[in-house]
Amino acid sequence: MKFLNKIIDELLSQNKDLSQFNIVLPGKRPIVFIRQILEGRQYSGFLPDFYTIEELITKIVDQQVIDGISLWLFAFEVYKSLNLIPNDDFSEFLKWFPTLQKDWDDILKFSESDEAVLQYMFDEERIKEWAQDLGEDEVPRKKFLNFWRNMNIFLPELKKKLHDKNWASPGMIHETAKNKIENFAENNTDTFIFCGFNAFTPIEEKLVRNLLQWNKAQCFFQADHYYFDDERQEAGKFLRNHQLWKEFNDSRSFQWIEDDFNQPKNIKVYEVSGNVTQTKILPEIFSNINNNTYTNTAVVLLDENLLPATLDVMQNVENLNITMGFPLKNLSFSNAVKQLFYLQKQLEKNKTSYYYRDLFPILEELPKSEQDDFIITTFKSKIEERNIVYISQKLLTELLGNLSYFNLLQKAESEYRFLDELINFCQKIKWLPLDDIQYENISHFENAFRLIRNQISPYGFEIKMETLEILINQHINSESIDFIGEPLKGLQLMGLLETRLLNFENVILLSVNEGKLPLGNSQNTYIPFDIRKHFDLHTFLENDSIYAYHFYRLIQDAKNVHLLFNALSSGVNTGEKSRFITQMEMESNHHIEHIIVENSSEPIINNPVEINKTEIVQQQLLKWKEKVSASHLTSYLYNPIDFYLSKVLNTSDTDEIEEELSIRNYGNLVHYTLQEIYEVLKGKDLKIKDLQDSIQQIDDFIDLGIEKLKHQPEFYDKGMNFIHKAIAKKVIANILNYDLELLKSGNTLEIIDIEKRFENVHFYLNEDQSDKVSFYGFIDRIDKLNGTIRIIDYKTAKTKNLTVKIDELNQEDYFQNSDRKQAMQLCLYQFVVQSLPEFWGYPIETGIWSFADAKKGVVSLEFAQGNLDNAMVSIKNIILEILNPDINFVENIKTYSYN
Repeated sequence: MKFLNKIIDELLSQNKDLSQFNIVLPGKRPIVFIRQILEGRQYSGFLPDFYTIEELITKIVDQQVIDGISLWLFAFEVYKSLNLIPNDDFSEFLKWFPTLQKDWDDILKFSESDEAVLQYMFDEERIKEWAQDLGEDEVPRKKFLNFWRNMNIFLPELKKKLHDKNWASPGMIHETAKNKIENFAENNTDTFIFCGFNAFTPIEEKLVRNLLQWNKAQCFFQADHYYFDDERQEAGKFLRNHQLWKEFNDSRSFQWIEDDFNQPKNIKVYEVSGNVTQTKILPEIFSNINNNTYTNTAVVLLDENLLPATLDVMQNVENLNITMGFPLKNLSFSNAVKQLFYLQKQLEKNKTSYYYRDLFPILEELPKSEQDDFIITTFKSKIEERNIVYISQKLLTELLGNLSYFNLLQKAESEYRFLDELINFCQKIKWLPLDDIQYENISHFENAFRLIRNQISPYGFEIKMETLEILINQHINSESIDFIGEPLKGLQLMGLLETRLLNFENVILLSVNEGKLPLGNSQNTYIPFDIRKHFDLHTFLENDSIYAYHFYRLIQDAKNVHLLFNALSSGVNTGEKSRFITQMEMESNHHIEHIIVENSSEPIINNPVEINKTEIVQQQLLKWKEKVSASHLTSYLYNPIDFYLSKVLNTSDTDEIEEELSIRNYGNLVHYTLQEIYEVLKGKDLKIKDLQDSIQQIDDFIDLGIEKLKHQPEFYDKGMNFIHKAIAKKVIANILNYDLELLKSGNTLEIIDIEKRFENVHFYLNEDQSDKVSFYGFIDRIDKLNGTIRIIDYKTAKTKNLTVKIDELNQEDYFQNSDRKQAMQLCLYQFVVQSLPEFWGYPIETGIWSFADAKKGVVSLEFAQGNLDNAMVSIKNIILEILNPDINFVENIKTYSYN
């Protein structure tokens, strides 16, 4: 810590007793390093007092600072008392006041008079509207004019009310200090040491200069000739102004301007494809640092969202100190709390049902006991099985009524009561086995809920759920969880502002992108740029200069600098490197090495998955031989790994809630409805009236199909599902009408069976019939048309390749082509039916009735060449291949070509 060492050496040369000094710092972090330096100097006296400059100004003013929720509530009470129009409620007030308050603080800190700025804003709006017809109240321009008219009344009144209670906003502290600084500088007896400051507010500058004039202060700046001497360098903008103070003269020099930036450095710039990918490079950078403890090394994150990914790659770093906080908004409990408030708002609109997507994130992310976990698992299983998108209050109570926090899922009696329930909930779940971060997360929220509850109660005005949501979101977005580490050794992980006054030999910066460094024109303000310039308020240009200084100051003493930026454009990120990098490339004498890091989009596993047929797998296949279905064989043809997962490992797809009917369930709906229709007609010669009656009752039969799918009827009441149901009805009507036309044409038609189950139909794999498999399955429909038995299989997809051309030359592998799986399935069905005694002696046809071409009727299997015996040889070879221990299950990777 070169800069801090110089300061301590200078102070010790002036006085061996440092308790005579008050050291004023930009932040608290350097204090621990100052103590370490003093320990190294074997200093045994009393320590100096330490202040931040904000603390020093507050001490001078002697007023209580009010900020955040406390200020918002007090300000709203003042606003309501003025009866201004619009008469906003608290939720509307919170949408504009926090931004206005920041602007007001800026005005109070930097301008001569806040009233002058407010009047200027009002006058400017009046000039814009001069000679224009303002029209109705909803015209935006008139709303702006009315807004600044109100602020000229409201903010002066707010200031007066705060003064009456001896309270002050951060900006008011500066304004009040303006009249007290000269007296403080003249009469205090302490000596203040200002260390490492770059930019001051006017009040801070007045304080420092007055103390210098009375010889009660010393200033130590950390500047470098590289950016100080060059007028074009924005990093030295403020320091160059400070050097011109009259207080710096022949008797008091401006300290210190060094020449460290131009010393030899190893600077590398990494162009990285991806945000998180930046963290993956860190281990390689660490491996080139000649220090196993990484002492004197800092990793600086310009994007706090990279903290979790950065910690993941630092698991092997023994000594790690994290200065920056973990953003509260990124934690699961925070997301669950947001969802709870959103759910309450939804319940205000609809108290009778719950949208499943509003519930599931809460149930997944809130900490839970074993009993709660069981209740939630059962609930989700039943909801997914029945595909319930909107859950009724009755069903919710039935399935989740015993959940420990079920009351939080109900419409709150009042917002105050809901806060009490949240506080009680936080108290209870802290007794569950939680990790440290989760426990801290919950504790932060418990304290926030208590704070809001205690702050709101005295005012007694009505609070909407939307208002509570805004307050909680403000809290989530601004709070962070602090880590405990060892700041004096090992690797330092920090944000840019935490590096002030500190120097490191090895510096690694992530997200050195335009928009991150500097932030650019991203100020959230109601005051336009030109007006800010006119009244000397800070604009994004001054903020850019401040960030430029922090950047150059951090690397000026470093020997090894690694600058990483995300080169991919996504969201607000433009993929553009920071202009500070470009400035160094163009203006400095350093050789900068450029490294491009590609984030390969190739899959991790390039080779197909391959499963060996171990002894255990072969045992499972022997069991499989006892129940072989046509769908098993088509699954194998499509992808052997799918067959392995479902038939050997006996896995199944998890149920997922469909907000829109899937192709599979669309097919099931038609299938189940046809089953219900023809089941009542089974075993009789069909009459025209039978089918006409069925056509009239299609809606009732579809309801039975929906019930069989375990879907709610209201699932089909609107949107795409209503259309899918209408299409399904049309397909069913087409099938019934086709059969009706057959009868009208004089054909005879009998429904023999629906969903015909068959099993134990043996098929021999060798000539001596010592090795066999047993077929089982279901045939969708068996009927008799003019004396011919028809085996009909329903398909959602169109039919293809039902004309078989097979002979002794190609029979060995004819069905190895998955495009022929429909024909293979029909051949197997024909073999089965011919094996059943009840069908002996009848001519048999097999075919597919496609829902996509329902009007065409059944498309029959035809043997243009060969016969069923040839087909069964090919089917036998597929079965033998599945059973062959020397042929592994190999993933079939589909390739697609685009013309």
